[in-house]
Amino acid sequence: MQHASLENGRWAEMSFPQQMANIGSETFRVFKALQDGKDKRAESAFQRFQELIDLTIRFGRQNEPAVARSAMWEELCRFRELYCKAYLSKDLSELLAANRYLDRFAAMV
Repeated sequence: MQHASLENGRWAEMSFPQQMANIGSETFRVFKALQDGKDKRAESAFQRFQELIDLTIRFGRQNEPAVARSAMWEELCRFRELYCKAYLSKDLSELLAANRYLDRFAAMV
């Protein structure tokens, strides 16, 4: 795990927009690496993306009511599924759309 230091609780201390913005930095690296034909670099960034979104699914918004956490959890799981599908098919337009979605969180930070 490349982000092992975040699992000890630091990730849960970040706001949700901060978490999503960090995820977005990895998805941008995936997109850029695939666009440049650097598959190994894309794979590394993709693995980091998976670690960060899994941490967000696991620790995100723990202080929210159960209903809000459930909705967020479902949305994150769906986003992860769609992103993985786009990555595996190397669908650059879908990967770019995911980056645009995550850019909105970076603007909040």
